Amino acid sequence: MKWTLQSLSLEQKVGQLFICGFDDIEANEHARALVEQHQVGGIIYFRRNVRSLSQLSALSDSLQELAAAGDQPPLFIAIDQEGGMVARIDQDGVNRVPGSMALGASGREEDAYIAAQICARELRSVGVNMNFAPCLDVNNNPRNPVIGVRSFGEDPEAVARLGCAVIRGYQEEAVSATAKHFPGHGDTSVDSHLGRASVPHDRERLNRVELVPFAQAIREGVDAIMTAHVSFPAIEDSGYPATLSRPVLTGLLREEMGFQGLIVTDCLEMHAISKQYGVAEGAVLAILAGADCVLVSHTYAEQDAAIRAVVEAVRSGRIPESRIDASVERILALKQRQIKQREQLPLSASGVPQEEVQQLLYAIAGRSLTLVKDEGQLPIRKDVDTLVIWPELRQATQVDEAWSKSYTLGDALKDYGVPVRELRISTDMTDEEVAQVVQDADGYKQIIAVTYTAESRLPHGQQQLVNKLASLQRGSLVVLASRNPYDIEFLEGIKTYLCSYENTPPLMQAAAAALIGKLKPKGKLPVALGEEYPLAHSS
Repeated sequence: MKWTLQSLSLEQKVGQLFICGFDDIEANEHARALVEQHQVGGIIYFRRNVRSLSQLSALSDSLQELAAAGDQPPLFIAIDQEGGMVARIDQDGVNRVPGSMALGASGREEDAYIAAQICARELRSVGVNMNFAPCLDVNNNPRNPVIGVRSFGEDPEAVARLGCAVIRGYQEEAVSATAKHFPGHGDTSVDSHLGRASVPHDRERLNRVELVPFAQAIREGVDAIMTAHVSFPAIEDSGYPATLSRPVLTGLLREEMGFQGLIVTDCLEMHAISKQYGVAEGAVLAILAGADCVLVSHTYAEQDAAIRAVVEAVRSGRIPESRIDASVERILALKQRQIKQREQLPLSASGVPQEEVQQLLYAIAGRSLTLVKDEGQLPIRKDVDTLVIWPELRQATQVDEAWSKSYTLGDALKDYGVPVRELRISTDMTDEEVAQVVQDADGYKQIIAVTYTAESRLPHGQQQLVNKLASLQRGSLVVLASRNPYDIEFLEGIKTYLCSYENTPPLMQAAAAALIGKLKPKGKLPVALGEEYPLAHSS
């Protein structure tokens, strides 16, 4: 690669530190300004940028061509393709790999590696070379509103083991992995998209829990680590969140833990940063703290102001140019390594036939699906009219991007020949809606109630509905928690409870197979559900 630190101007060097997003399915004026004018180091995709795989591949090519035409280093093209409930690319033809908590329930490193490898090959085929995954947050707070099933679970060693398998799966396919959210966002009750959270634990506890997966990821050679907009008083006593904290990023991550890869901020437009510091000042503070790449995902005015603020901070002497240079050297080194690795890999997106990939994902789903309890109601009867209650997903967290599921549990049961009527409900039901569904359920001897948690607890309407159906005892009632396993803590009188950790097609197919007795769920709880259902429990 011909680009060196010495060949770049100050403005070009600062541009390399920024990863930015835009709202279109082609390289519009916003995108062109980012690449041609600001010469940013990377672009981040969201679902707003995706219509089809061929379109996305063409978009990636056009962005890289813009950079090449300006004699710039190639772009990082990044995405949050965590699997499960956080997948920006989910069009027809895309393999829906399981998310972290489903893999945590499987517990098999091989499953985590295969899922990541499948994902990485598809990302590489559309020009994506950096994935903002995996989440190495240890989810030991059941009321966490933003991590939840994005975590592998509550056991730090399991999170480390499975997370490193995912990192290997990505990086062996020339897609840089990004472990997040350092030093840990798992034990919080505030979503940093909306406000600032704090983890108040002492350093001994952080070493024993939160930092364990990140230390292992560093030993594994992870390319990048993303920061958390969370404050850690045991490390940083000024009140700065980790993203802006020199004691966290430079003192802990660089010097103490020995990380030599890229430090990437979470998006600075999130309220934890933008509302208190502003995006431009946040960018300056993050770079002073030790961040290499600054993520500003949405608004051109904020992106433009942040880049200009960093250039001015260098010119004024507030940021030493040597601080910029150190980051640019790391960025250029990773880009060079990516180019070499891609040249050595086969051009095909996947060496495994599509049918075999689907079989692999179905097998992983079966090893993830967890039967928490069953008092003699499984398998269900295939010759009985069955009511499936399906929550129509809107959005559960700020990270999800809402879309309607085209393949439901009812569809999966119909594929197995079960006579199904499916009632679609809102995730947040009114009292009137609850009463109507209870009335509609009258006469059914076999009911499957699917729950879906929005934010950090099962919505009151879903609680009311399931508890009312259970109290009526009209026939068999099976509950499937299709996201957070913690839903059972809000339910009473439930005889059969399964956890799928996500409502993606592979898990719905596995759940349907388990309901009719065709598949034995093999997953074990990756989190404890109160005292009754401890970590690693299965029925």
